[in-house]
Amino acid sequence: MATQTKPKTRRRRKPMSEEQRAAAAERLKMAREKRAKTNPPTYKNVHPDVLAKPDDDPLSFAKVKSWIKANKEKLPALRQQVRQGVKGSISEECVIKSYIAYMEAYLKNGDWIADYYGENMEKRMVRTCVAMAYDKDGNPKRDRGTYYPDLGIVWGMEDDIS
Repeated sequence: MATQTKPKTRRRRKPMSEEQRAAAAERLKMAREKRAKTNPPTYKNVHPDVLAKPDDDPLSFAKVKSWIKANKEKLPALRQQVRQGVKGSISEECVIKSYIAYMEAYLKNGDWIADYYGENMEKRMVRTCVAMAYDKDGNPKRDRGTYYPDLGIVWGMEDDIS
């Protein structure tokens, strides 16, 4: 017969005083600053074009990371609404999950594939034409809402400007 061994009991830490806790927090802060200076993060899984964007760019690395975090924080409440059977919560959850996946894909490959951007998808992306297409008569094909460099405007939106 195998002998039964008693499971190890984990020793609890002694509680820290407020002064000890503040000193430990300060030491940890100093250690993190030192590590950040000597060994900065390399972000090997982030596309170089994304990292090259300045922080004031609408699609900068820092902004997109904060949007991902904010949308991931919304998911638990949406899951609860789905379980409760709230109308429209399933589609809202799917939209947020898809948006998170789009943002993560952008960080990985540098291509923004969503039609909207921003923390709450409040801003619309404007497509840009990089190569013109022509019909059989030689007339350029154009799509409404697309920016054409030869015109210098967003096609079909000139009425919306006024």
